[in-house]
Amino acid sequence: MEASVSYSHCMDDEYEKFIRRMNPPRVVIDNESCKSATVIRVDSANKHGRLLEVVQVLTDLNLIITKAYICSDGGWFMDVFNVTDQDGNKISDEGVLDYIQKSLGPDSCFASSVRSVGVVPAMDHTSIELIGSDRPGLLSEVSAVLTHLKCNVMNAEVWTHNTRAAAVMQVTDEETGAAITDPDRLSLIKQLMCNVLKGSNKSREAKTVVSHGVTHTERRLHQMMFADRDYERIGYEALDEKERPNVNVVNWFDKDYSVVTIQCKDRPKLLFDIICTLTDMQYVVFHGNVDAEGPEAYQEYCIRHVDGSPMKSDAERQRVIQCLEAAIKRRVSEGLKLELCTTDRVGLLSDVTRIFRENSLNVTRAEVTTRAGKAVNTFYVRDASGYPVDAKIIESIRQTLGQTILRVIGCPEELNQTPQESPTRFLFGGLFKSRSFVNFGLVRSYS
Repeated sequence: MEASVSYSHCMDDEYEKFIRRMNPPRVVIDNESCKSATVIRVDSANKHGRLLEVVQVLTDLNLIITKAYICSDGGWFMDVFNVTDQDGNKISDEGVLDYIQKSLGPDSCFASSVRSVGVVPAMDHTSIELIGSDRPGLLSEVSAVLTHLKCNVMNAEVWTHNTRAAAVMQVTDEETGAAITDPDRLSLIKQLMCNVLKGSNKSREAKTVVSHGVTHTERRLHQMMFADRDYERIGYEALDEKERPNVNVVNWFDKDYSVVTIQCKDRPKLLFDIICTLTDMQYVVFHGNVDAEGPEAYQEYCIRHVDGSPMKSDAERQRVIQCLEAAIKRRVSEGLKLELCTTDRVGLLSDVTRIFRENSLNVTRAEVTTRAGKAVNTFYVRDASGYPVDAKIIESIRQTLGQTILRVIGCPEELNQTPQESPTRFLFGGLFKSRSFVNFGLVRSYS
């Protein structure tokens, strides 16, 4: 029996390869037919997750998808995307156009059955996945412990939603700059991270995973928060109706589809978040229409479960609505946007988040990247008491870190002006840049 199942699986795999060879993916990039956007057409044999793969490639390039037409009936995938760059212009960079062609065309890794949906290799660092109850100063505590354990945070993304916090962090060894492989050390990291996440709230679940596997950070964050059931936490129903996305699901009985409609404020990567959630919930999009040319985004999808059926109960329908609402809200950038750019060093994230914490600022979302020895970090912060962020506090923090190191994005222009050098700037700025800076208030025993 086991041999028969194995043989059947091999035959299915060979059949899929045959179909791909006979019908290789075709990508057409058109900069002429539309006045306001680059039109990308993708045709290929269909498989579950293919739509997510295509959307992921486009959003990972930070392209804005203004319109999309999706059709995958009859085992064939035919999609059209209108895209622009961040400034609303057509895509003219030959390097970007060539990357799209190679990433989605017949020679791409997506055309092979070897690659899983939405993952990228990660062999030069150790990945740490964290999820637990959110609280003021949590990122500061996590960063301080990692610094104490001689881990350098190279890249990280942190989301908070509905009293929960999730993070995917890529760290290296402080001395070698390589991935951490010692089992005892990895076990200690996992133990201390769990202790930090639990804090004084022993009744709420906290999880830490340490690995050297492969991951796509944003998809993992969605999967982690979905598995944590953040969409049904207490207090979610109290969401202001003005802030709640308009998500509706009805069954189209004549066609055996469930029709999902979404209307909400548009933002970058919204389409990815929706398709990622539907895919991970094991739904297949057969037809779709996306219009996001204005401040509002409208999306409509005809879907079925992977077993071929539309939604079978009101409970299933409500769960899909809640999960899509959560997917939309997780990445909403609540708070004041701060951008930090400086030379990277061990403990940098710990020092910056400690200063935020000492000034009663709570980090609601963070993106930490390291490029060619430079740290480029983005933080969204709110006052820990719920009041609007005081401009004087922000200016004080900029004085501490250095006016050219920390920028305020999307605020009154005077906050971005560089004042004359002051004694305070020299006093704290020099201390901040020193490698010997110690977080006396945070490095403590968690045993």
